[in-house]
Amino acid sequence: MSLQPFHLAIPVKDLDETRTFYREIMGCEEGRSSEQWVDFNFFGHQLVIHLSQVLNATIKNHVDGHGVPVPHFGVVLSMEEWEELATRLKAKGVRFEIEPYVRFKGQPGEQATMFFNDPSGNALEFKAFADLSRMFKK
Repeated sequence: MSLQPFHLAIPVKDLDETRTFYREIMGCEEGRSSEQWVDFNFFGHQLVIHLSQVLNATIKNHVDGHGVPVPHFGVVLSMEEWEELATRLKAKGVRFEIEPYVRFKGQPGEQATMFFNDPSGNALEFKAFADLSRMFKK
């Protein structure tokens, strides 16, 4: 079975500001839109931002000594793509909730990870595994 793209719709407080973030900072191609929502090609997946008066609250869950924001979403990239994204985000002045680093070093789930928020406070995590075949290993 081939992996199919996911679809995710998230609330945002300011459509123009968030549209600019996903298009210009994240490098996502913009698709269809209206005055209330915008579609993006989010690394081959469909992300839709919806203008909303109500935003999600986040909590912190401790993982590897860091307060991981929950909920969050993102994509597993190749290590090369992850490094390129981290470099681009740093150059654009994105403030990280958790700076890019490698966690679980030497363990089956060793992974590069980084967390940051979009302008509406939606938490994103991007990661890359040292060995993708061990992504679900205990």
